[in-house]
Amino acid sequence: MLLRAVNCSFLLVINVCLYVSAICFFSAPGPTATKNLDNIWLNELFGKIDETNTTVETVDKFNNYQIYPRVISIVSKDYFKFFKVNLRRTCPFWSDDSKCAMRYCQVESCQLEDLPIGLKGSRHSLVDEDMSIKYMEGPQQQECEEAMQDQLGYINTTISAAAMEDFALWQAHDDLQEMYCTLPEDDGDAEYVDLSLNPERYTGYKGPSANRLWHTIYMENCFRPKNLFEVYIKSAKLTGMCLEKRAFYRAISGLHTSINIHLSAQYLLSDKGSTFLNPCGTGFWGPNVEEFERKFGPQYTKGEGTQWLRNLYFLYLVELRALQKAAPVLEHVEYYTGNDKEDEATRLAVNNLLSIVKQFPQHYNERSMFSGGQQAQKLKEEFRLHFRNISTIMDCVGCDKCRLWGKLQVQGLGTALKILFSNKARTNGYNELSPTVNRHTLQLERSEIIALFNAFARLSTSIYELDRFRQILR
Repeated sequence: MLLRAVNCSFLLVINVCLYVSAICFFSAPGPTATKNLDNIWLNELFGKIDETNTTVETVDKFNNYQIYPRVISIVSKDYFKFFKVNLRRTCPFWSDDSKCAMRYCQVESCQLEDLPIGLKGSRHSLVDEDMSIKYMEGPQQQECEEAMQDQLGYINTTISAAAMEDFALWQAHDDLQEMYCTLPEDDGDAEYVDLSLNPERYTGYKGPSANRLWHTIYMENCFRPKNLFEVYIKSAKLTGMCLEKRAFYRAISGLHTSINIHLSAQYLLSDKGSTFLNPCGTGFWGPNVEEFERKFGPQYTKGEGTQWLRNLYFLYLVELRALQKAAPVLEHVEYYTGNDKEDEATRLAVNNLLSIVKQFPQHYNERSMFSGGQQAQKLKEEFRLHFRNISTIMDCVGCDKCRLWGKLQVQGLGTALKILFSNKARTNGYNELSPTVNRHTLQLERSEIIALFNAFARLSTSIYELDRFRQILR
């Protein structure tokens, strides 16, 4: 046993060294890359963020030093790690037979003892034996070997029966608190996924399938100026649209930007398969500067890349405002998992984050939207239906891992919009920016809270990674 531990530690040290070397080799621009990369364009990302009263510099400082470390710590806790989602729905708009392009071992853990203590509850007598929640038992060694042939985007659903029993207890507790789930994800094919075993990163999902997805979102679901046939709306054209329609486009563009930053920051730098030094064949992941440049560089985006990055900051402020507004609700959630110590730590961490969020000096002012009487309410309903349709389009993503994170981030944004614009999210005043929702009128379900925090954590990570790309390019 001791020898095995020593060998594992030895391999881990070597893997870390090779990982660092791989990042240096693959992410640092070589002679050819330096010639092609324009390192000046990213310096244009500064100053006022559209539709807000704050600046890029203010958000960078606030996020990278205060928000990012806190929210990353929070979403690593048991309450936020497990997300219930249906990944088996058929795309209602078109048939999609696309598959992820690369392969590696998706099963990262096969041992029950590796699961957190909070998931190994002992109150089995409270669990309904006929519960219909679906799960996958931890695979044995043979299954691990077979998993080596799985596609890169395969979802790791390794959760034990003991953990599933705890989920039932959590749900029973929420029911008592009137925190029952009414979301469409809660159906017979929904299952819990451990997000920590399935990090968002590059999967090889690209080409016609991915392009069709975003083309449909922009062309058929975003409000557009008349006689505009391009997929993306140029920043100069946005001025001809009303505030609400501009905000909708900026939010979707910000989400798209955030996802592209994640994939560039966690890129598969080397996929050598299973070797002595890399026994699981998981590859080496890290920032890919050239991929980032292809996503946002002016020569590839007709000069719009900087504006797309600016839209990321806009979306960040929208979800930050949602957290501030919903603080009275979130501060009273028990974050129940059955592990009293873990639950208390989660509550303290969330309340600490919310106290920092409240200190932000220039929150987004959503009260300027949908304030024009009956016509504004009609536009508000269109706004909701457009976004709901985008959430349905997530069932058309051809990569399971991409679908998982797409659905989670869309649901998180949808929860933020619910907090900001729902009729139940009534405030305590009409003219102040500071009023928050009444915790007795707005109810947030467990899955909405999990999605809200994880989606915001993704935006926070994007801004943090963006600063890393700045440093590399400089």
